[in-house]
Amino acid sequence: MTIERPSPARPDEEKALTGLLSAQLEEHGFSLSSELLVQAVRGALEDDSSARILVARDAGRPVGFAYVSVQGSLERGGRVLWVEQLYVLPELRDRGIGGQLLQAALDLARAQGCLAAELEVDDSHARAANLYGRAGFQPLKRVHYLLPLDRPG
Repeated sequence: MTIERPSPARPDEEKALTGLLSAQLEEHGFSLSSELLVQAVRGALEDDSSARILVARDAGRPVGFAYVSVQGSLERGGRVLWVEQLYVLPELRDRGIGGQLLQAALDLARAQGCLAAELEVDDSHARAANLYGRAGFQPLKRVHYLLPLDRPG
């Protein structure tokens, strides 16, 4: 196994990335139609100004990814990198791939002039919390709220 340094996703990886994202969402109990998954991946591949996918590859095959976006933050006084998803195939975990993806995301944040990086972790996902804690992330004392909005048509 030779993991390449994570780099931006390529258009020819759309199907593999959609599969990885689907596996990640399923692992965490989320349900999203394949159409919406494809739309999200394709959107990030076509316009990296709103979202970007960083990919870890083993011999050219995607084995993990970080789905990130840069947004303005009034609380932080500037741009912030939001790490929405970070996933590594289960059979390849504990080999430093998640750390490499996180580092690539933080390098991107610095290159984009971000003042901070933020993310959230399900309170039952200790492995992910440990990864982020080792990288210096600190938990915020907040509650995350969600209001689903109907999609038109």
